[in-house]
Amino acid sequence: MTTDFSPLFRNAIGFDRLARLVDSAAQASSAANASSYPPYNIEKTGEDSYVLTLAVAGFGPDDIELVVQDNTLRVSGRAASQPAGGELLHRGIAARAFERRFALADHIQVENADLVHGLLRIGVKRIVPEALKPRRIAIGTAPAPAAAIVDAANDGSKTTQVSAA
Repeated sequence: MTTDFSPLFRNAIGFDRLARLVDSAAQASSAANASSYPPYNIEKTGEDSYVLTLAVAGFGPDDIELVVQDNTLRVSGRAASQPAGGELLHRGIAARAFERRFALADHIQVENADLVHGLLRIGVKRIVPEALKPRRIAIGTAPAPAAAIVDAANDGSKTTQVSAA
């Protein structure tokens, strides 16, 4: 399914990435083989902060890799091989390899990540650079240009005044 964004592009500039994001989300949700492993939550914890929580039981910190590249957070995991020990009679805890990708908006930065009780929590925050924050522009008044001053003594004819600055 492709969405027609031409009405948006008539009135807005620079939203190409948004159009690609919507298209890729629509394709991912309609794909029959879209994996739901591992399950995750996205939580807004403040005005500009979020926490992404993934359930990764059976994985250790060394088994998980977090990479941010081109406004995409990639979380991938490979479980270590099963330790030699007892015989496994039933496997109910999935330990398969996974990869999840999350599109990040502009100025979103991953701040931290921790793994506690099988939950990987990734702290994310929007940090807007000073140059992009709203700023008030003062409106001044400019003096009249000195090059063309009307001389009232000469019946309104123009005389040229040159300043010796």
